[in-house]
Amino acid sequence: MAELFGFEIKRKGVEDQGSFVARQEDDGAVVVAEGGAYGQYIDLEQSSKTEGELVTRYRKMAMQPECENAIDDVVNESIVYDPDSHTVELDLDSVQVSDKIKQQIADEFLNVKDLLDFERQSYEIFRHWYIDGRMYYHIIIDEKDPKLGIQEFRYIDPRKIRKVRAVKKKSHGTGPNRIQLAQTKQEYYLFNDKGFKSGPGTVNPAQGTTQGIKIAKDSILHTTSGLMSEDNKMVLSHLHKAIKPLNQLRILEDATVIYRISRAPERRIFYIDVGNLPKLKAEQYLRDMMAKHKNRTIYDATTGEIKDDRKFMTMLEDYWLPRREGGKGTEITTLPPGQNLGEMDDVLYFQKKLYRSLNVPVSRLEPETGFSLGRASEISRDEIKFQKFIGRLRLKFSKIFEAALEKQLILKGVIAAEDWPALRREMRFDYITDNHFAELKEIEIMRERLSTINDVDPYLGKYFSTQWVKKNVLRQTDREIEDMHAEMLADTEGEQENMDQYGVQTDGEDGGFPQAPQD
Repeated sequence: MAELFGFEIKRKGVEDQGSFVARQEDDGAVVVAEGGAYGQYIDLEQSSKTEGELVTRYRKMAMQPECENAIDDVVNESIVYDPDSHTVELDLDSVQVSDKIKQQIADEFLNVKDLLDFERQSYEIFRHWYIDGRMYYHIIIDEKDPKLGIQEFRYIDPRKIRKVRAVKKKSHGTGPNRIQLAQTKQEYYLFNDKGFKSGPGTVNPAQGTTQGIKIAKDSILHTTSGLMSEDNKMVLSHLHKAIKPLNQLRILEDATVIYRISRAPERRIFYIDVGNLPKLKAEQYLRDMMAKHKNRTIYDATTGEIKDDRKFMTMLEDYWLPRREGGKGTEITTLPPGQNLGEMDDVLYFQKKLYRSLNVPVSRLEPETGFSLGRASEISRDEIKFQKFIGRLRLKFSKIFEAALEKQLILKGVIAAEDWPALRREMRFDYITDNHFAELKEIEIMRERLSTINDVDPYLGKYFSTQWVKKNVLRQTDREIEDMHAEMLADTEGEQENMDQYGVQTDGEDGGFPQAPQD
């Protein structure tokens, strides 16, 4: 097998024994036979045959004003800038390692954020990931001294790189019970500076390989949206659900503009009496009358001159109709304009449909709607669902920090490669939030719980125990109960020390007031 470009971290683990079910992941890796070639031809939505075309389509969608406003709402809620604190912080409270190791992990996390320049570029980084649905970085290290850790993250256009998973097929069993097991042998990335084209000619049958550079898996920092196509072969963006509503909105807006332009002006209808003139002479007489009475002058914005365009007749001008002898004489009437030109219900419907497809509350579509903070019962369900959607986005985006931190800690020798899975399960990434709706919801819930405690208090020790109230009313876990008990003991001891320091007596006739010091 050809040598891969980049570095690779050696991990001790159990070799993939294979399964009759192919591994399904949300990384969008192309599954090929071991030693085979990579090619792609997937017709999605009858227009996008490769992920590169799909990414280009998503970026064009983001230029539409309504779609851009919805994207800004999502990104602004997900990434909050505060000059007094970090955008995202690492929570290691649940990690079972020494304080020294925790401090090293926290320091390396700050180094990773500095290499990504995340504090200053967090909005742009998250926005690119949200629109494209995937993100790639090339991890650059000093191969002569890998213990120095990561030196640079270099962004890669997602249209120029793909992940490939080489799978080996092997038979299991004999006779009618014989099945084919799929065993993953290698994973790597394929980079092509010109991108990956669709259709015939992508793969060179003579060489058996696709033109491009094979890059080691650990040399690439990769994260996706987690959304996959129906055949689980192509990564989708969260904008994919908005493709149809956005196209419908565009078509309807264009149709509305055309209809208003064509129906807005009033038109005159000239019925010209042509008597018994033959057909050709009647037509000539009608054209003479049109040229005599029509005065169509326009202003040329380029030259600043007034032009005469009488020889042209458009759909917005008057109508000239001949009338034979025996009917009415020459007559001029008026054709009224459209009566429902001010109706925009259809356009508003598709605007709301576009926002719903992006999980953004429809109330944010109205700019004149004021922002008010009230009780949790007054908060719409859409805002609560939107806040949960933002939480899922943050959780998925955090994989970029997990992958970068894993490689940084292993390269610098802070942890072993085998220790990372247990460490990752306990790590948490805390983002700054300014979604006041979630905060108000928590306050309202706590208020109701405290009110319930007041109602239960007369029955404590008779029908309910204190432990039952803590678990079922306050919803505290065993760990929280122990921590709260320890904190209350510490507070009690601190108060006792203060009273002893100032000579406060809790018993006596002086009612607990401090006594004057004795000489």
